[in-house]
Amino acid sequence: MKQIDMQGKLNPIELQEGLPVDKLILRGNSESEDAPMDVVFVGGGPAGLAGAIELARLVREDNAAGGSLGEVEIGVLEKADELGGHSLSGAVVNPKCFFELFPDLGLSDMPFRCPVTSESLHFLTQKHSLRVPLPPTMSNHGNYIASICEIVRWLGEKAAELGVNLFPGFPADGLLVEDGRVVGVRTTPSGLNPDRVPQEGIHSPAMDITARVTVLAEGTRGPLTQAFLDWQEIASSNPQIYALGVKELWEVKVPLQKVMHTMGWPLSGDTFGGSFIYPMDENIVALGLVVGLDYKNANFDVHKALQRMKLHPLIEPYLRDGELLEWGAKTIPEGGYYSIPSRLHGEGVCLVGDAVGFVDVPSLKGIHYAMHSGILAAKSIFRALKAGDFSSDELSSYTKAINQSFIMKDLKSTRNVRLAFKDGFWSGGVKAALMSLTGGRAFGKRISILEDAAEEKYFGEEEDVASERSGPVVTKVDAVYKSGNQTRDDIPKHLIVGDVVGADASRFYEAMCPASVYEWDGQRLRVNAPNCVDCKATDILGPRWQVREGGSGPSYRRM
Repeated sequence: MKQIDMQGKLNPIELQEGLPVDKLILRGNSESEDAPMDVVFVGGGPAGLAGAIELARLVREDNAAGGSLGEVEIGVLEKADELGGHSLSGAVVNPKCFFELFPDLGLSDMPFRCPVTSESLHFLTQKHSLRVPLPPTMSNHGNYIASICEIVRWLGEKAAELGVNLFPGFPADGLLVEDGRVVGVRTTPSGLNPDRVPQEGIHSPAMDITARVTVLAEGTRGPLTQAFLDWQEIASSNPQIYALGVKELWEVKVPLQKVMHTMGWPLSGDTFGGSFIYPMDENIVALGLVVGLDYKNANFDVHKALQRMKLHPLIEPYLRDGELLEWGAKTIPEGGYYSIPSRLHGEGVCLVGDAVGFVDVPSLKGIHYAMHSGILAAKSIFRALKAGDFSSDELSSYTKAINQSFIMKDLKSTRNVRLAFKDGFWSGGVKAALMSLTGGRAFGKRISILEDAAEEKYFGEEEDVASERSGPVVTKVDAVYKSGNQTRDDIPKHLIVGDVVGADASRFYEAMCPASVYEWDGQRLRVNAPNCVDCKATDILGPRWQVREGGSGPSYRRM
C-alpha cells in the first residue's frame, strides 16, 4: 500500500488494495478434503435460511407425492460460532415473508417482540427537536419490532427440523470453479498462528464443500459475491454504496412507548443518515445511528456521533440511569435499484439478499426482501434438481423471478431517493419528496455515482465526547466488550494494511472504524485486529477485510 501526501484532503480509493479475485476464485484440483452437498447456502442469515427452508420443504413435498428426487443434502455455512452471532439490524420487520414461508403459523408463533403501535419522526438541532410529518415510505403500520439475532436462531431451528445441515463456525473464503462453473466453496482453516502455522490441538484444515448449486448469501459486502461479480463482469454500472450503522441495546428505567426516528444533528448537511430508537421490551430499548459512507469529513466518527446524540434532550431521558447491554456495528447496502447486478445467477450459482443489495432505503427495510430472494432462489433450484440441469440457462429463472417480484417493483419506485442526497440534505429532501409523490418517475433516470471509497474527503472539524464519560456515553473499547467479541489474539491477520500508512490516512481509519481497530499513536498506525466486529466498513473505505477463522468476531444475542 503506497503512502500519499494528502495536503488536507484524502481519496480513500488511492490507498486501497484491489480485490484479490485470484485468491477468491479457485480453479483446478485441490488437496483439501472434499465434503459433497447437493446445495450449499453460504451465509446463515435471513436469505440463506429462508432459501434452505423453502428448498427442503419443496423436496419433502415432492418425495411425499411420489417424486424421484430422494434425499437432497442441503447445507448452510455460517462464519459466526452460533447462528445469529453476526446478525445485526434495527429491526422493524415487515412480516409478509414469514407468512409466505410459514403459512400454517399464527402471529403468536412468529419470532417478533411487539407490534408497532405508534411512531414519530423528529428533526434535531443540537439542543432542540421538531416533530415532522412521517413520509408514507417510513410508515410501519402492520410491522413488528424484533431482534434479527432471535429471528435467525428461530429460522435455524425451523431449518434443522426439515433436515437442513447447519454448520456454524464454518466461513468460506474461496469459490471453487471447474470449467467455468461454480462447484462449491472452500472453508477457512482454523487454529493457525499469525505465521499461518497450525497450532496443536486446535487446528482444523480447510475443507472443500462441493455442491451442484452454491447460493451466495454472505450478507453485506461479501467477498465471494464481489469476486463472482468481478469475474463474470455483471456488476451494475452504478457501484454499490453503503451506510454504517452502530447500534446499542439498553436496559432503561423509563419505558419507551413508540418507534422514533430522527434526522439532522449530529450529522452535517452534507452527510446522509439518521437515528432510530425502538422499544424491545418494557424496560429494553434499541437505538442506533446509520450514516452513509460517502460522508465528506475524514474526521467523522459514527460511534462518537452516536454518543453525542445520546446526550440530546429528546433521547437522554430514556437512557438516564440505564445500563448498556449490547453494542454492535454493521454496514448496509444503499445503492438500490441501479446498483443491482445485471444477473443474479450463473453456472451452478445464485446470489441472494444483502449480498446483492436488496435494501430499500426510504422504508428502512431489507429483511423481508432478503427472505423472499432466498425463497425465489429455492424454487428455481428445486426445478433445476428435478431437471438435473444446473446450468446458467436453467437457473436464469431465478433472475427472471426477482425482476418480476415485489422486490424490484419496490426498489424501482424509490430508485433515486438515496442517490438524490448526494447533492446534500436539503436538495435531496426536496427531490426525494417529488420522487415519492410520483412513484419514482420524477428524477427517475439513472444518477451516476462513485463508489464510497472514490468520494474525496477533507479534514474538517473533529468533535469528541471523551470528557463526557458520565451518563450514557461509552468509549469504543468499552463498546467492543459489549459485542461479545471472542476473537483469539494470535490468529493470522485479516486486514490488508500497508507497511507504511501516513498520518492523514491513519487518522481517517481511526475515525472510520467503530471498534477501535485502528489507532494512530502520533508515530505509526497500530492495528488491533482482534477488536474487529466484521462490520466491513474497513473493506469499503480502508484496508481490505478478509474472512477469519470460524467463531471470530462478535457474538450478538439480541441485536
